[in-house]
Amino acid sequence: MTDHVQQIRDAYAFDGPALELGAAVLDGTAHPDAPVRIPLSVLNRHGLVAGATGTGKTKTLQLIAEQLSDAGVPVFLADVKGDVSGMAAPGVPSERVTARAADTGTDWQPRGFPAEFLSLGGLGTGVPVRATVTSFGPLLLSKVMGLNETQESSLGLVFHWADRAGLPLLDLKDLRAVITHLTSDEGKADLEGLGGMSAATAGVILRELVGLEQGGGDVFFGEPEFDTADLLRTTPEGRGVLSIMGLAAVQDRPELFSTFLMWLLADLFQELPEVGDLDRPKLVFFLDEAHLLFDDASEAFLDAIARTVRLIRSKGVGVVFVTQTPKDVPGEVLAQLGNRVQHALRAFTPDDAKALKATVSTFPTSEAYDLRELLPALGTGEAVVTVLSETGAPTPVAWTRLRPPASLMAQLDPAQQQAAVQASPLLAEYGAAVDRDSAYERLLARVAPPEPEAAPEAAPAEERPAPEPEPERRRGREEKGAVREVLESSAFKQFARSAGREIARSLFGTATRRRRR
Repeated sequence: MTDHVQQIRDAYAFDGPALELGAAVLDGTAHPDAPVRIPLSVLNRHGLVAGATGTGKTKTLQLIAEQLSDAGVPVFLADVKGDVSGMAAPGVPSERVTARAADTGTDWQPRGFPAEFLSLGGLGTGVPVRATVTSFGPLLLSKVMGLNETQESSLGLVFHWADRAGLPLLDLKDLRAVITHLTSDEGKADLEGLGGMSAATAGVILRELVGLEQGGGDVFFGEPEFDTADLLRTTPEGRGVLSIMGLAAVQDRPELFSTFLMWLLADLFQELPEVGDLDRPKLVFFLDEAHLLFDDASEAFLDAIARTVRLIRSKGVGVVFVTQTPKDVPGEVLAQLGNRVQHALRAFTPDDAKALKATVSTFPTSEAYDLRELLPALGTGEAVVTVLSETGAPTPVAWTRLRPPASLMAQLDPAQQQAAVQASPLLAEYGAAVDRDSAYERLLARVAPPEPEAAPEAAPAEERPAPEPEPERRRGREEKGAVREVLESSAFKQFARSAGREIARSLFGTATRRRRR
């Protein structure tokens, strides 16, 4: 027993700054003198926080996020149930908190942390977060609409055509207008020019799009588009800002909010510069309900996730997937998650037993613990931990009793949260939706009949202007004809199409865009 405690003590005694998770446990007894920690420098190697409902995953996120904020690292957190909002307020002392602090050797002091509250499209209490359709891209939008791979590739062709035609896709009505045009008699030639896309497939995509609009999805798409650089903020004192996105109001749309979280991550990947390995990450991004991303996803979508996770570490961003079991995450992604905090897994059914066996197989072999027996027996607020050391080698498995968070482990008072939103410097920029001229208006202008000109009132005979000389009228007609000839020429149309080709797209088909700073 003593040898194992010493092994944990040595393995987790890092030289550089580290996050304190808790105390090692052996035979049910916590050892505060054997702390379990994560080096700040390896958090861009990503992580997994897993466990059954009610085992303490949310409190683990709080604990990690608090210390990241203190270390000057901004954090993004998805708040599905509303519990995470309490991080802006000090915790409340209790017997359980006191006992846990004593078990883990924690000098517990209640305090709140700097928080920015966000909401999807303004649904819920928070600064509205929106994305333009063109920035969101065809892969992510296909995931939201539940399209199959054929329909997904066809939607990509629609985006390609709109890009080339110089038709901005800012909100869902823009995309609906483009697809309606392509399926109309006027757009038949354009549809044929796309190649590989049938009118029937375009019709299916249009129906799914209309369903998304009618289901309220239209409020998430539009302008002003959220700039993900606003997630990389610190306070004047150097503490990392916690960007907390409230999702309680959209819990019934899991595919939408989970895909929106992936858009934020994809946009960060697209826009941030390469920085290599840092002594601490520029941002840690918690992807809650991660299994929703992978359910019924196409191969192209899964491949884009795997490549984004693999490459974004060089941008200084750490990603933590939060889900129930490691088997919720595809193997190619799971292999890149170097830091693991596994809460209890319950084995009530044959499927649960398979999940338990699969989870055990993903951990390093341990001489001190029988993980098949330990994982179902873990108490709330306990976890099996293994992380990467500063040299990149995995640490020994440690049964860990986790420290209590210093912030409120409950929902923040709604009045306090609303006051924080009203005081946010981001509200003036993102608070009100904007509807600019875009594809919908431009296509509508093409088919709208010209307004009849009002007949000019006859001027008195003595005030009537002299008739324009015939040569002047002829010259005007010739100039107008020349302009019309240029506008209708194939060369001008080619130029106009070329202007739209400047939209470059990333792994997810998300569009690059010019930053404010």
